[in-house]
Amino acid sequence: MLRRHLLQYISRPARVALAILLLATVPKYAWAQAPAVTSLPFSPGEELVYQAEFTRGLLRGIDVAEFRFKADSQHQNAKSGSAGDPATISLMGDVISKGLFVRVAGFHFHQHVESIVDPNPFAALRTSKLYEQGKRARLSEAVFDHQARRVTWSERDPNQSGPTTTTTLDFSEPIQDVLTVIYFLRTQRLEVGKSLDIPITDSGRVFRMSMAVVERKRIDTVLGRVNAFRVEPAMFGAANLSRSRGQLSIWITDDDRHLPVRAQLKVDIGTFDIKLKRLSFSETRQAR
Repeated sequence: MLRRHLLQYISRPARVALAILLLATVPKYAWAQAPAVTSLPFSPGEELVYQAEFTRGLLRGIDVAEFRFKADSQHQNAKSGSAGDPATISLMGDVISKGLFVRVAGFHFHQHVESIVDPNPFAALRTSKLYEQGKRARLSEAVFDHQARRVTWSERDPNQSGPTTTTTLDFSEPIQDVLTVIYFLRTQRLEVGKSLDIPITDSGRVFRMSMAVVERKRIDTVLGRVNAFRVEPAMFGAANLSRSRGQLSIWITDDDRHLPVRAQLKVDIGTFDIKLKRLSFSETRQAR
């Protein structure tokens, strides 16, 4: 029973990663009214490492997955491919199973996501994703046409010579993918009582995610004791990315970096605790 439920909640890392790491929100005003992004709370070379632990009854602190996120700059604009255009941002994310999950499920999963982002306004330009589960693998790519407001998804099995599945969908701005939305939210102003619906695309679908900032308090983190906002994304239900029921609480620091530092996902089989374990930068900044 535990094995079947663990597979349900963990074997889809894109969904778990998105649910766990939607760690901020923005005020209730339309995108057209939002100010343009003039500065970013993260710098090139920033890397965030998280550890996910599972708790059920007497089972406490058992590792199930590790998350890694890194931001970097590009000196080529993905819209035109011209090296003379303003720099775009390169984002990378990795989710890999470990510990209890590998022993119980009998296999490991790994997902690698790379996204190219236009920093102003902050929006996804291109997404590539590799998902590996045991011997199975899927490779997908999304290309965003912001003039036509359409995204083209393609997906194939890199281990076979079968056909490529392609889907074209309309979207509304500012469109994000499962990785860029984390950084997009970090660029926004936080305020208790505010909420927003953000359009997101993943796996050939476009949907909206609702989230709200519910409180601000002081918490203990790997960075020390800090002030942080608690955010509750509305991720669960038949109309959303995950059909499972649960309660998600997440915390982001109340400072100029807006760092995601903690999350807790409560479901019927137990609780997943996700904590920031390490924060590092490029050589130009000191690692912590």
